[in-house]
Amino acid sequence: MAPVPSFPVKVGHIDDVQELKKIKPSSIPERFVRDMIERPKLAAVTTPSTCSLNIPVVDLSKISNSQDFHNEIMKLSTSCEEWGFFQVINHGIDLDLLEKMEKISMEFFMLPLEEKQKYPMAPGTVQGYGQAFVFSEDQKLDWCNMFALGVEPHFIRNPKLWPTKPLDFSETVDIYSREIRKLCKNLLKYIAMSLGLNEDIFEEMFGVAVQAVRMNYYPACPRPDLVLGLSPHSDGSALTVLQQGNCSSSAGLQILKDNVWVPVQPIPNALVINIGDTIEVLTNGRYKSVEHRAVTHQEKDRLSIVTFYAPSYEIELGPLAELVDENNPCKYKRYNHGEYSMHYVTNKLQGKKTLEFAKIYDK
Repeated sequence: MAPVPSFPVKVGHIDDVQELKKIKPSSIPERFVRDMIERPKLAAVTTPSTCSLNIPVVDLSKISNSQDFHNEIMKLSTSCEEWGFFQVINHGIDLDLLEKMEKISMEFFMLPLEEKQKYPMAPGTVQGYGQAFVFSEDQKLDWCNMFALGVEPHFIRNPKLWPTKPLDFSETVDIYSREIRKLCKNLLKYIAMSLGLNEDIFEEMFGVAVQAVRMNYYPACPRPDLVLGLSPHSDGSALTVLQQGNCSSSAGLQILKDNVWVPVQPIPNALVINIGDTIEVLTNGRYKSVEHRAVTHQEKDRLSIVTFYAPSYEIELGPLAELVDENNPCKYKRYNHGEYSMHYVTNKLQGKKTLEFAKIYDK
């Protein structure tokens, strides 16, 4: 089954941020106000162009073209090694399906609160409607409403959390998730090629891959300089696929590059891919998962749809032998992925701290 905490979790009262915006449009409860060191700089929130860096863009149609293959694979390698993030274009997923997924996600968040609360995210878990990764009554909260579902394999699904409204929600999520799963498998083949490995090495190793989807809704915030939409973290997955809603013209996603928070400017119809902790371990640190966060906007709401793709919970993982030698000694221990998943989902988001679980430290 999907990981759940083995200890009681008390989270205290958690305000629904969409309701806050309706009832007290100029008020921010203290639990959302970040400590000074965590607050995003206002310039980074309101004028993302203050940073000229842009994450790489990989054209998947060029990888299937023999003339462009080498250059695009090299670009993919550089993206994974130097950024841990890239946007993919010509990814092969029907744009009407992306639009439909965005539409039903938005329709769900626009439902009355009492309807959404029929699918509650239990404290300490990561499926349902609410806020994930909250483990205490005084923990700072993100300015975000989430709705998350386990998708594959079927035993991680909780049927009670799959909504009956919108009417075509479940069918759309299933079709969308199948297409994203194909994309993840292809990306892992290309990543293997970029490392000089057998192209099927990850698929053969992962078993029946675990897949989950989470929809994030970030209402406009009267003081975006005081809050975070999502706390800084790296992902515990192998790959994460982010669809930024076409209604989201503002750059809410930021990644930490050379100790600077770099905004990711949305490209229409592109998908944002990031390397998760699992690939960092398997590549012995050559491809790194990267800390990222979400910020809010004073006037614009924002929607994102995130898919997490990871190995089966039963799989034992560690650095691939092909990527360990005298010059690159083993940096991570072997571990059971289910144990790591439990460790990840039962801790609050805190940079790359959860990856310490797997690191080997010099004595």
